Amino acid sequence: MSTGRVRTKKKACSSDQSPDNLPLRSSGRQVKKKAAEAADDDDEASEKKYRKCEKAGCTATCPVCFASAAERCAKNGYTSRWYHLSCGEHFCNECFDHYYRSHKDGYEKYTAWKRIWTSNGKSEPSPKAFMADQQLPYWVQCTKPDCGKWRQLTKEIQLTPQIAKTYRCGMKLNNSTKTEGSDQCSMPEDLRVAEVSDHWWYSMLILPPLLKDSVAAPFLAAYYPDCVGMSPSCTSTNRLPGESNLVKLEHLKSVPNLTVAGMNKYFQPFYQPNECGKALCVRPDVMELDELYEFPEYSRDPTMYLALRNLILALWYTNCKEALTPQKCIHHIIVRGLVRIRCVREMERILYFMTRKGLINTGILSVSPDQYLLPKEYHNKSVIIVGAGAAGLAAARQLHNFGIKVIILEAKDRIGGRVWDDKTFKGVTVGRGAQIVNGCVNNPMALMCEQLGIKMHKLGEKCDLIQEGGRITDPTIDKRMDFHFNAILDVVSEWRKDKTQHQDVPLGEKIQEIYKAFIQESGIQFSELEEKVLQFHLSNLEYACGSNLSQVSARSWDHNEFFAQFAGDHTLLTVGYSTVIDKLAEGLDIRLNFPVQSIDYSGEEVQIVTADGTVWTTQKVLVTVPLALLQKNAIQFNPPLSEKKIKAIHSLGAGVIEKIALQFPYRFWDSKIQGADFFGHVPPNSSQRGLFSVFYDMDPEGKQSILMSVVTGDAVTTIKNLDDKQVLQQCMTVLRELFKEQEVPDPVKFFVTRWSNDPWLQMAYSFVKTGGSGEAYDIIAEDIQGKVFFAGEATNRHFPQTVTGAYLSGVREASKIAAY
Repeated sequence: MSTGRVRTKKKACSSDQSPDNLPLRSSGRQVKKKAAEAADDDDEASEKKYRKCEKAGCTATCPVCFASAAERCAKNGYTSRWYHLSCGEHFCNECFDHYYRSHKDGYEKYTAWKRIWTSNGKSEPSPKAFMADQQLPYWVQCTKPDCGKWRQLTKEIQLTPQIAKTYRCGMKLNNSTKTEGSDQCSMPEDLRVAEVSDHWWYSMLILPPLLKDSVAAPFLAAYYPDCVGMSPSCTSTNRLPGESNLVKLEHLKSVPNLTVAGMNKYFQPFYQPNECGKALCVRPDVMELDELYEFPEYSRDPTMYLALRNLILALWYTNCKEALTPQKCIHHIIVRGLVRIRCVREMERILYFMTRKGLINTGILSVSPDQYLLPKEYHNKSVIIVGAGAAGLAAARQLHNFGIKVIILEAKDRIGGRVWDDKTFKGVTVGRGAQIVNGCVNNPMALMCEQLGIKMHKLGEKCDLIQEGGRITDPTIDKRMDFHFNAILDVVSEWRKDKTQHQDVPLGEKIQEIYKAFIQESGIQFSELEEKVLQFHLSNLEYACGSNLSQVSARSWDHNEFFAQFAGDHTLLTVGYSTVIDKLAEGLDIRLNFPVQSIDYSGEEVQIVTADGTVWTTQKVLVTVPLALLQKNAIQFNPPLSEKKIKAIHSLGAGVIEKIALQFPYRFWDSKIQGADFFGHVPPNSSQRGLFSVFYDMDPEGKQSILMSVVTGDAVTTIKNLDDKQVLQQCMTVLRELFKEQEVPDPVKFFVTRWSNDPWLQMAYSFVKTGGSGEAYDIIAEDIQGKVFFAGEATNRHFPQTVTGAYLSGVREASKIAAY
């Protein structure tokens, strides 16, 4: 075969050309020239027989075609061009032509795939994408405990979760599950497998992995599959037939709360396109900042990370009652090629990160010592937690499940803190503290109720406002005053836009100022009843703040509303929060009646002294006591807390509300309320605002006769010096006014809370005082030297004032402690 060069032979020397007449070294030059020409011929023959991959940096010296599709496939021989997918996976030009050229046999298969890909996906349906998605062989790991070697399946075998779950070396997968011999595991592993873990191998990967039939697909139907790490060629990722991508996307955008069949309706872990403002939601097509910080290698192309993260989240919400382990995830990773090995190894890293952050494997899960959720390198820590409320128990449960030694020191003779349920009422649990879940979508309380099999009662929206004298207020008046009330708050929002903390004023003062200006400028005169209804709405605001409005910041009273909040139903936890709290505490080392007096973190280890004189030594301490105790220096810190932290502690208010619950011989309110979950009390004047402003029916099933009401704002001070019977008498006076048309029986049982008098609590929940800001929550939450940590509702800027916020702060601090 021609080498492309024309060569002529030199004539032999004639007799009259004596060697003596030639240069002395000519014969040597001719020998070298002939040797060089021979070497060129050998190289060209070798180049013809073998051609290296042209991808710069590829380590494959002798590529092999994995496709074997064309009749003249180069296999491990010569081809005019090798197409690179990874350092161990190439296909030859002949197989490329087989699918890409219209006159070849494989063209129809390629174009059919291309149509599906184009209709579902966003990325280019290139021949390389086709080969990666359809022709690369699958790799599977032997599940035998003492083996674990990776094996390449033959091209015709489709990997399924079942095969991945049960595969053993040598297993026949066509028609039989018998193995070909007992020594198959002794066969060496393909050398390419070892290379997959190296960083350079991933950097040489041409196309990111797109998972097939991902469990996440039903959650993400509104997205282009290839934008969220899934293959557009799978039926599970198909969009609505017969519409353009744009139309399909727009159609699905109008259904933001996409729920998966058979799943709890409150589980919505992924944002839908164009959706925002939903707490604890992730965008399936974008990495969060903390994810980028932990996995910077995916910043250029996050596809693999997103594919695995979305899969893990979907698996968790599919079954949140069991711990999600790497072993449970592996067989759901279905992707062709060596990259599956990389995915399996990366999945473990991602799963541990998500576990540590409390995104998965959280709630009331309890694991045994041989099943800790994080690897052994996390276990060499000891932590003492001060306080067994929702925050302390959440952190302890997380740390215990991670494999970290935890002790909880609790000052009181019970756990729960500001969660305290009274179960002495017949057939009903009544919360002396929290009992309502505000916004259930993605709320960890909804998750824990699912784990426990507890139903949550959705609170209806109907709330009749009843005047003293018994008349139900015309709903149009209520709506009108609600509109004016919200308009006033809108003006407050406008006013504060350019105000600094130093320009702050009390919220009550600002509302009064706006109200007077409105009356003066508009000339509108509200009726006496309308003024009273406005007072009712103001009492509701004081309920939300936990304080009278003269102490609350006009600039920052609703600071947390700037962050995504929990959406969806408001529910009554009829079994009480203590059901969740007790389950969180199960199996933990909790020492009751151990008030902490001092925390010394000046040395290498932290020393804690309790009231009985016991000295406890630990590596790290988590303080979860209520804000009121921090304000009153109930715990002495050495070194003292920074001025910045002390200032933040005092810039928040320790809000107080009180509750009264009453059990009656029968449900006298039913005929008037007509099935509503609660009803309002219109105060007769501003001085009685907040005194039993709302009454809740504590038995949604209507079998028991129990009402619960709240005391808020200045009314808290009013009842502080009254005994329980006097408070009861005032409450009964109100109820008899509201139901004047009938006889209201005396209660057979009641309680009145005294949160402000409890030495170890002294409050209900926090609020921002005038001159303060929401930043104080973050400052209080800051750890000290990686030794002293803080949790509790007053450390959660996004979700203060709630059990959910307290719980999440504990999860947050557990993550920080584990990472140190």
